[in-house]
Amino acid sequence: MPGKLRVTQTKSTISHIARNRATVKALGLHGIGTTSVVADNDATRGMVRQVRFLVSVEELPEGDAARRPAGNRRSEDRGDSTASHRSEEAPAADATDAAEESR
Repeated sequence: MPGKLRVTQTKSTISHIARNRATVKALGLHGIGTTSVVADNDATRGMVRQVRFLVSVEELPEGDAARRPAGNRRSEDRGDSTASHRSEEAPAADATDAAEESR
């Protein structure tokens, strides 16, 4: 069983017992949509089995363990990239100021 598992949290841990919340956190998951690559062994398979209703699992071949899909990382969902959303708002504010001045 030497390989990796890609575990993705699909449901919230709210309203679940503390043991399930702790297991999800121990798998390296921090919220819905986050993905973690963990070792494929009996311990992690048991952890995944205990919270199988909260996560989805993919077996990875040994060579694909380092690659992760870009869409599943939570930081991209939050917009923590170098391009800030504020830079997009600045031109819109200038356009409204110009419209008000033309009146």
